[in-house]
Amino acid sequence: MKAGHSEHADMLAGPGASSSLAASVRRCLLGVDRASMLLIQATMAVMVLLVSSQVFSRYLLSESIDWADEGSRLAFVWAIFLAIPHGLKQGVHVGIDVLTNRLPAQWQERLARLMLLISGVLMVVVCYQAVMVSIDTWEELMPTLPVTASVFYFPVMLSCGHALLHLLFMAWQGTDTWREPDNEEDVS
Repeated sequence: MKAGHSEHADMLAGPGASSSLAASVRRCLLGVDRASMLLIQATMAVMVLLVSSQVFSRYLLSESIDWADEGSRLAFVWAIFLAIPHGLKQGVHVGIDVLTNRLPAQWQERLARLMLLISGVLMVVVCYQAVMVSIDTWEELMPTLPVTASVFYFPVMLSCGHALLHLLFMAWQGTDTWREPDNEEDVS
């Protein structure tokens, strides 16, 4: 830890905060974040290209691309679900903290870490359910694309796994692990 950190921040970070294991896990997570961001950018580009092509084709050529709506919807679903772990990482999800803000900082951190672990359990449950639904819909094809309808559930599984990694890392290293100025790294 750099000089200038408070003792409280050191205490909240836990004993493994400066360990090489934590640094290795951090690097791996940043690599997963970069790959996820590239996939998000690709799916957003596909969505924009499909919608633009459909508009151009429909209004200027009086033709329609049959699968553009379904393809753009699929790209949108992928982009949205893949972005969820990035919001969790930065703490930009919706939360009501009227009561918890009245607690001492140490108790706020403990409660936050407990909620991170409970959220991790929720990610496992959601991922399991997405796998089960994906298996059930495997035989079903999308109406305009020769692709299984299960592809709508793949980003849910990936998002849950990615989010679980971040939730567990923050429960281990502390809620401010990604917000500290010396730990911020651009993943775009």
